[in-house]
Amino acid sequence: MRCSLRIWILSTTALLFIMSLLFTFSHNGTEAPVYSERAGWASAGGHPVRLVPGYPGVRHHPAAPSLAKDCACRYCLRQPGPSTWFDSHYDNAISPMWTLENRELPPDVHRWWMKLQPQFKSHNTPEILSQLFQIIPGQNPYKQLDPLMCCRCAVVGNSGNLRGSGYGKDIDGHNFIMRINQAPTLGFENDVGSKTTHHFMYPESAKNLPANVSFVLVPFKALDLLWITSALSTGKIHFTYAPVKHFLRVDKDKVQIYNPAFFKYIHDSWTEHHGRYPSTGMLVLFFALHVCDEVNVYGFGADNHGNWHHYWENNRYAGEFRKTGVHDADFEAQLIDTLAREEKIKVYRST
Repeated sequence: MRCSLRIWILSTTALLFIMSLLFTFSHNGTEAPVYSERAGWASAGGHPVRLVPGYPGVRHHPAAPSLAKDCACRYCLRQPGPSTWFDSHYDNAISPMWTLENRELPPDVHRWWMKLQPQFKSHNTPEILSQLFQIIPGQNPYKQLDPLMCCRCAVVGNSGNLRGSGYGKDIDGHNFIMRINQAPTLGFENDVGSKTTHHFMYPESAKNLPANVSFVLVPFKALDLLWITSALSTGKIHFTYAPVKHFLRVDKDKVQIYNPAFFKYIHDSWTEHHGRYPSTGMLVLFFALHVCDEVNVYGFGADNHGNWHHYWENNRYAGEFRKTGVHDADFEAQLIDTLAREEKIKVYRST
């Protein structure tokens, strides 16, 4: 009798326990404990990591999917999503470099480029490029950048707001350090740094460079291409619309040519036809935005007193740059502010 009673009690208890479990799982709408899985987190065997089962009645909200980063920086500026404004303007299909691969310009680009500055003589652009690319590589070196590295770039303008800034050490800490036109560093190292990896110039502003610096020619006319070909070989061209260097002492393997199609893209999509064409500073800034993972900007805009002189001079005609009509300095300043607000660049102002 005792044995039968004990069996009855155990059976009843087991039945009640089973019914309780069935009720719990039925109430939560699941048939088994919930495991959270996160794609990309894998064990040594390559399988998704399974986390501790959730408690009944606790809702699990899946984490928002994150886009794969295309660089090793904390934040990659070309990452789509955070700024719809930036994404709507940005076109990664247009190369900043004019190379053997893209030497044929679209007709509308060629027409626009030929009107930037007076062309005193008709030139066959493809033929000129063919001659030039026999002297310089004509390749795009930025295709070979390691996607697992964080390429930090400093775009260094020539504004007087650099004077007394003390930014030199910060500037020299970047992978690429881009300077424009004259941009002397000797005697100004504490404020502007001493290193340069890319120097952007046109024929009338060109100067000799050390062997480890890339000379980036910004061509405004076909004659500029003839000049760089001559300056690296025969030295025959002495004059464009102003006297130019007969010979240029630079590393030929590091000479690069700015792409007129990229030039027009900036004019159409970013400066939106304000001014006749973008300033060289804008050209360098957007060059950096297309080859770098992080862009920091120094030496743009007026100083604390509203003067637009260069950091190496005292210009008694401060502000004349804004009155030329060629560039729209105010619109370009607003564009830089917008890029900074959208966290695509960081601008270091004068203190």
